[in-house]
Amino acid sequence: MAEHISGQELTLRVLVIGLNPYRVPGPWDPKPVAEGIELGRITFADHGVGAQFCLFGLDGSDNPEEMVTEALQSQPWECVVIGGGVRRAEEQLGLFERVINLVRRHAPDAAIAFNATPSDTYEAAARWID
Repeated sequence: MAEHISGQELTLRVLVIGLNPYRVPGPWDPKPVAEGIELGRITFADHGVGAQFCLFGLDGSDNPEEMVTEALQSQPWECVVIGGGVRRAEEQLGLFERVINLVRRHAPDAAIAFNATPSDTYEAAARWID
């Protein structure tokens, strides 16, 4: 999906913020989530929407706030999608609040969207960029 202004094509830009499924502690199989994220990437590409994924781990090796801030400041965003791993777990409530406030601070003009599953991330963004 692209807009044309003065003969130039502008690609819509979406930032997806979420967890790296291979770096979330616990006894669980990260493969289905990773496959869903990849399907989401493909769907963005199929629709001609530029998407960048900012995926961080919860294993202590990442600084999520730093990573999110850097991604938000890297370019203007039409939409920021915040994944369920960041917002659904009660123990991640503080992280979710920090992410929301970082989006407000560094991408105040971007729509904020929430996906239901990793594979429907494009659909979440499309509600705001179509």
